[in-house]
Amino acid sequence: MTQITLALTKGRILKETLPLLAAAGIVPAEDIFTSRKLVFATNHEGLRLLILRGSDVPTYVQFGAADLGVTGKDGLLEHQGDGYYEPLDLGIARCKLMTAVPVGAKPQKGRLRVATKYINVARQFYAEQGRQADLIKLYGAMELAPILDLAHEIVDIVDTGNTLKANGLEAQEEIADISSRLIVNKAAMKTKYSEIQNIVDALRDAVAAEAVAKEAVEKT
Repeated sequence: MTQITLALTKGRILKETLPLLAAAGIVPAEDIFTSRKLVFATNHEGLRLLILRGSDVPTYVQFGAADLGVTGKDGLLEHQGDGYYEPLDLGIARCKLMTAVPVGAKPQKGRLRVATKYINVARQFYAEQGRQADLIKLYGAMELAPILDLAHEIVDIVDTGNTLKANGLEAQEEIADISSRLIVNKAAMKTKYSEIQNIVDALRDAVAAEAVAKEAVEKT
């Protein structure tokens, strides 16, 4: 039997992915949230799930350790890898990748200091604008950087904007709309075509059904 491995991103994306998988007929064999396991069997004998950090999902799929993966578009933009297709926008975990500055800050003249974990995305963004920027890699608590004069601004994910507001920052320039995407290893798509295509089609149908249901609710 052909073994299919689907890598999922832990956290918010996982919580929003599992209902879509269930709608597509894919259910883990045990409760992911109460287990310390990283590999889970499913109700399909030949399909298993991996639970990974979002930044690792593209790498696992690119090099074939996973056949498919679900991860945020921000991670794909930052990864800048090849070796996989991106056949489906799942439309979940929506947010924006933006710059943010202290409230009321005047435009910075000259060279910028920018704190972010999205080094590749930020480098490309500022280069396209013709602005010189020194990029400072941080992995969390990004909002502290401008407060403590480590950076003039940050590049980070913005959802409600409440965290920025609570720390005296405001969103400024939008870099990209972000949502979770399904990616597929290119080699696996050829060697396991029918099995993978069945999963892609089932998820596409689940996404479409979710969109119809949401539209119906909004009209009521």
